[in-house]
Amino acid sequence: MVKMRRQLFVLIFVVFTMSCIFLITSIFSTYGNRIFKPRDFMIQLPQTRPLPITKESVNLTDGVHTYYLNLSRFQEEIPFLQDYQCSLTLTPSGRFQDRPSLLILAIKSHPASGARRTALRQTWATEREVKGFWVKPIFLMAQDANPRRMELVKLESREFGDILQWDFTESHHNLSLKERCFLEWLHHHLPQVEFIFKGDDDEYVNPYAVVQYIKHHGSSPFILHGNLQRHSAVMRQYKYRVSENLYPHPVYPYFLSGGGFLFPGRSVKLLYEESQRIPVFPLDDVYFGFLGLAANLTYRHDSRFHVSGLAFKACRYQRALVVHGINPEQMVKIHNEAQNALCK
Repeated sequence: MVKMRRQLFVLIFVVFTMSCIFLITSIFSTYGNRIFKPRDFMIQLPQTRPLPITKESVNLTDGVHTYYLNLSRFQEEIPFLQDYQCSLTLTPSGRFQDRPSLLILAIKSHPASGARRTALRQTWATEREVKGFWVKPIFLMAQDANPRRMELVKLESREFGDILQWDFTESHHNLSLKERCFLEWLHHHLPQVEFIFKGDDDEYVNPYAVVQYIKHHGSSPFILHGNLQRHSAVMRQYKYRVSENLYPHPVYPYFLSGGGFLFPGRSVKLLYEESQRIPVFPLDDVYFGFLGLAANLTYRHDSRFHVSGLAFKACRYQRALVVHGINPEQMVKIHNEAQNALCK
């Protein structure tokens, strides 16, 4: 009799335990995802989003000329430049975001220009400290139709961590997208950047001279620095042609030659906001000039931005900020001689 009671008690206990397990399992399956999702126990950080693109026709004046950019004509002739949403495929790596005095060397490059990037990394485009500034080179790139080149770019990115690439295709007009999308990236990812140098991958740059220049002339957040082009005539033929339908004016506003210029980090927000508003012009340096005009920024010209080449003399290159038009074979020799020259 006692044995039967024990067996009955065990049976009841087993049934009760199984019922409890079944009940708990049912509760979890019904409400578990709602109650126990890990994200509900995490602090939700605010996500920084790009400003909505609200482009419009604009009238801009520099006190001498008035420039009307008609959005409907830009959308008719170059719709992709107006509609493109910046989408990254590769981003630079490293802890440079934490550096308090950060100088970005932003270098426009093409996936096919691997030899140029190699020469630059062997010379002036290396991440380092220069006279109190942390210098970080970043190559600005888009896409190429050659899949082998794209794979090599990925390998470069993994090895050097210095490539910022978007998913649009490389072309002359699309260089303006590098301007707009780079401003967007700076605004959202490097709000603390002190100065930005913009240039090309076929030039010699002297980071020591650039830092010294910033210390002497870089106190204002509203001044852009470079080789100033004053009311350049609009070309209607050849590589830099712009149609009268798109832009009927005979001259451009002031702009800095795209071969190499400097702008302060505190101007980025103003430039970025205007890039979301005014039409994207199909010439990148002129486009940046329109952004500067719309943002009410001013310019400082300096002849040491040699955007059309310079005959080589070591001491002249040592004092130069940038010299445009240097091929990869010359770069290492020129850099070494200029760095080692004893100049007064």
